[in-house]
Amino acid sequence: MKTSRAWLQKYFENPLPSADEIADAITFHAFEIEEVVGDDLIDVNVLPDRAADCLCHRGIAREISAVLNVPIQNDSLRAETPVFRPTSTLAVSIEDESKCLRYIGAVVRGVEVGPSPAWLKEALESVGQRSINNVVDATNYVMLDIGQPLHAFDADRLVEKDGAYSIRVRDSRPEEKITTLTGDEFTLPAGTLLITDANSDAPVGIAGVKGGIAAQITTATTDIVIESATFDASLVRKTSQKLKLWTDASQRYQNSLTPELAAYGMKEVLELIQKVAGGEVEGVVDVCPNTDGAGTSVGRRESQNGSAGVSVALGKINSVLGSSYSVSDVEDVFNRLGFEYTSANEAFEVVPPFERRDITIPENLIEEVGRILGYEHIAPVLLPKLATAPDQNRYNGIERIKDFLIDRGFTELSTQTFATAGEIGLANPLDQTKPALRAGLAENMQNALTRAVSVAPRVLGPASEIKLFEIGTVFKKDAEYLSLVLGYKQLVGKQSATLLAEVISQLEAEMIGVAAERPAVASAEVTEILLADSNLAQLGASYAPGKIRAGAYKSFSIYPFALRDIAVWTPERTEQDEVSNIIIGIAEQEDFELARIDLFDRFSKVIDGKERISYAFRLVFESFERTLSDEDLNPLMDKITSALNATVTNGEQWEVR
Repeated sequence: MKTSRAWLQKYFENPLPSADEIADAITFHAFEIEEVVGDDLIDVNVLPDRAADCLCHRGIAREISAVLNVPIQNDSLRAETPVFRPTSTLAVSIEDESKCLRYIGAVVRGVEVGPSPAWLKEALESVGQRSINNVVDATNYVMLDIGQPLHAFDADRLVEKDGAYSIRVRDSRPEEKITTLTGDEFTLPAGTLLITDANSDAPVGIAGVKGGIAAQITTATTDIVIESATFDASLVRKTSQKLKLWTDASQRYQNSLTPELAAYGMKEVLELIQKVAGGEVEGVVDVCPNTDGAGTSVGRRESQNGSAGVSVALGKINSVLGSSYSVSDVEDVFNRLGFEYTSANEAFEVVPPFERRDITIPENLIEEVGRILGYEHIAPVLLPKLATAPDQNRYNGIERIKDFLIDRGFTELSTQTFATAGEIGLANPLDQTKPALRAGLAENMQNALTRAVSVAPRVLGPASEIKLFEIGTVFKKDAEYLSLVLGYKQLVGKQSATLLAEVISQLEAEMIGVAAERPAVASAEVTEILLADSNLAQLGASYAPGKIRAGAYKSFSIYPFALRDIAVWTPERTEQDEVSNIIIGIAEQEDFELARIDLFDRFSKVIDGKERISYAFRLVFESFERTLSDEDLNPLMDKITSALNATVTNGEQWEVR
């Protein structure tokens, strides 16, 4: 929510602190701040539970008042509930009362549409809004001021029948279309809630989202119909998602605005339009299904125990917060927040303002006390010791398996739970390419091995290899299971076909039959088994963390590495490993390291009637003592070249290119 310090100032008699000071106060007591620009713009990250009251300047001003303990003035939402003069020139009907909780329509005659006055234009532009005209700007200003979205229709573009206009709120019909104010045409999904001209049955707006171009306000407009309504939050959210159309209005509606706010929004916008565009209010129609007739939701202010408001005891507040606040401390918080309350016997009965829809249980009130008085004032206390130690045997069993594998040179992975395919699909996947929960770990392990080959940090010798493992939950249709997957890749030399099977056999032999099921996935590179909880608990009963084995970890060099390339012709049927092993063997004789060797090119060619294979390697050298120079590397490369040129296979000599 982009807020303007100058705009906020209208709610306070005394000058506000700087924008940075306001941002600090809000950060430590209410919301995170996205950014502060200059000494005016403060971008507040309002949380969803507070969006109903704080996606507006008035809501942020209320927070500043409570946090800084400075009185607020000119709070329009604390005035008496607005009462409007009725009119017979407008009729409003609602097809489904569960989707439109309140609809207030007003007819204003004789407006003069034109540019907004400077103060209004500057106010909107200060928070990144574009000025359109005085009528539209008035609706946007009120929305940004008190949080109620509003919309204005050109009455002359509506069909008048028997001297009256008629608005109907209804569901869209199959394949029904609408063109919005931006000129975009939408084919509306089934169930989209529309604002329609009932006399022509034509849609003039998407309820809670966007107005239609059919009744757009222009400089030729003289009579207008103003809408201030309350729509079902989940319906607006789903409509925005389906149409991929998000607006300032939909952002507010999808966070459950109260029907009471619609009346205050209508009062404010009618006064502002008359101020900036003239005109005369002919009358208002207020349709409030499921309310007490004045826009107050039936049962809105009843707590779970049936009493008015929400009850909380001082003892519970101090118990939850770990504080020692007094009755007067808590009363001070409720006064600063503008809560109505009664107190007796160190207990409080609180009726929050209608816009504070987040206050429904005692814990909500406790949170208000803690954040307003400041969590930093609560003394830290160590948690008491548990009467009995929790059973950690299953967890310890898992740790014991990890120790076993790490001791044998394996590195642990932790991969994503979502998968490209699985037995359980996600209703609303975060990533459309991974719409299911993983049914196994093998796919992730295979992907990890492929990546590891290209990013392996170093080659340690002819037997260089990558060994990985992961222990994680997999999701089957019948239940969740714990699974173990091992991955193995030989970088230089031949891939062992039995290494993983041997590790699993050792694991089961030494770890008292840990496997619940034989490998569902087993190959030379990846093996996966399911783990039995009962075996893990038994395994963990005698667990004692082991020592880190010598040589398990190695630091990296602080000196830059050096690169060299070498290519060699070899006879046909010569394997890549034969070449790389010779290079590694020569390099091991130096006082610096061959940190990595990668094959970057291989091709074959007939030379002098014989098939020849060319292998090209990139060599990465490093030292832990110095920066390597040509004087270090040239003699080594000469030795490698000589060794390769001296190699003969089946009577055919190799040749460095």
